[in-house]
Amino acid sequence: MATKIKKGILYLALILLAVACLLPFLLMLINATRSGHDIMTSVTLIPGSSLASNWKTVTGFFNIFKGFGNSLMVAVPATLLTAYFSAMTAYGLAVYKFKGRNVVFAIILVFMMIPAQLGLIGFYDLVSFLKLVNSYIPLIVPAIAAPGTVFFLKQYLESILSPALLEAARMDGASELYIFHKIALPIMSPGIATMSIGAFIANWNSYLTPMIILTKKEKFTLPVLISTLNSSTDIVSNQGAVYLAVAISVIPIIIVFCFCSKYIISSISAGGVKE
Repeated sequence: MATKIKKGILYLALILLAVACLLPFLLMLINATRSGHDIMTSVTLIPGSSLASNWKTVTGFFNIFKGFGNSLMVAVPATLLTAYFSAMTAYGLAVYKFKGRNVVFAIILVFMMIPAQLGLIGFYDLVSFLKLVNSYIPLIVPAIAAPGTVFFLKQYLESILSPALLEAARMDGASELYIFHKIALPIMSPGIATMSIGAFIANWNSYLTPMIILTKKEKFTLPVLISTLNSSTDIVSNQGAVYLAVAISVIPIIIVFCFCSKYIISSISAGGVKE
């Protein structure tokens, strides 16, 4: 009897937690169909009738599909760079026993703790010196350095990669690059996919750096374009349009998560078992 009560309490807590997580998303979708005046005066779970007018406001203020394309041009290459070079760095730290390895790993841990915003002024000065303002290059290339991803993949690789497998490949005459691409990368793929989801979401939602680096509206990413609705003169009437634009902007994130979420479970379960 006591066990059933405990299970009931646990299920109830999980249901309440799920509702608390889904409620903001549901309110976003509902507010996307309501007018700005209704949103500012009341909270309801009943959809409104202003979806068409909100869509007209969004498309009249900026080209949302252009913003989609701009965000994809930044998020996709940045995610690929993060995944590949972080995997290569993690492989080197996990497999090779070289002098100073622990020092390098300690430096990576230190950089994990430093907020990226602290170096924003210096980063902008460097970008200006290289004449890369209003270019996507400063938003993509720095993705190569992702200390958090390196840390996760190193720990993950150490838990699942057998040294005997690498030695067998070397005895067969395989080069180090061949071993990395044909043996290590497939083994690391669940962990890489897991971290790639987070990297894609972070790059897709990135606002501060693109806002500073990009100066021409035709190059703005979607979060920066959406912020222009909030900074317009008629803020109240644009609230419904803002919610609609945000709701549209999360579609790629949901698609990526739906296709890659299975790797999160597999990477966690694989990382939890060590021979």
